[in-house]
Amino acid sequence: MRFSTPLVPARLIRRYKRFLADIRFDDGTEAVAHVGNPGSMLGLADPGMKIWVEPNDDPKKKLRYGWRLIDHEHGHFTGVDTSVPNRALREALIRGGLPGLPPYETVRPEVPYGDHSRVDFLLDGPAGRIWVEVKCVTLSRQPGLGEFPDSVTTRGARHLAELANMVRHGDRAILVYLVQRTDVTRVTLAPDIDPAYASAFAAARAVGVGVVCYGTTISPQGVDVAGLLPFIAPNDVV
Repeated sequence: MRFSTPLVPARLIRRYKRFLADIRFDDGTEAVAHVGNPGSMLGLADPGMKIWVEPNDDPKKKLRYGWRLIDHEHGHFTGVDTSVPNRALREALIRGGLPGLPPYETVRPEVPYGDHSRVDFLLDGPAGRIWVEVKCVTLSRQPGLGEFPDSVTTRGARHLAELANMVRHGDRAILVYLVQRTDVTRVTLAPDIDPAYASAFAAARAVGVGVVCYGTTISPQGVDVAGLLPFIAPNDVV
């Protein structure tokens, strides 16, 4: 997935009201950027961090910049826009050949299901229907370990229950954790942050909901789905 407009480097002054950030460019000018992330962004919003923002000249948008990346300045990046994983995964699904998924022939995004929800992707093919929900992983409190969620997510728990219902009705369902940071090599849950989500996850797994984790390659040019990452049960994390 390529960014529509070349990104511009800046420094974070502060993030506030969840969706706003004050930023400073290299020439000293300051601006307000949109933050496309409803989570806590734990460990990812420290003042002074090097970031990359995407300019826009859309008159319909109130802000001229969108915060897209954190540059950890050691060759690693974190993507902060939680809409990017769906866009990147959609491109990868259309190209085909993604490991960890059953064979499929068609890809349909945003299909209504459950209790007034829309599944991220409905795949269909020789294996039947496969309901796919995508969650963006950006939290890492231990080197190499990605965790989800970074804040309480009742919506995420509801999605797990809806995936479980699809399995009970004879379809397949898969939860995809797309890790939008390049320094993570394995994925787990954060039950200390949201125990209700962890319980919903266990219940969904018990009825047969699958879990697939993908890494990403990230640069100021774009974000692409990379290879499979292992999922580690919280009790097995060392």
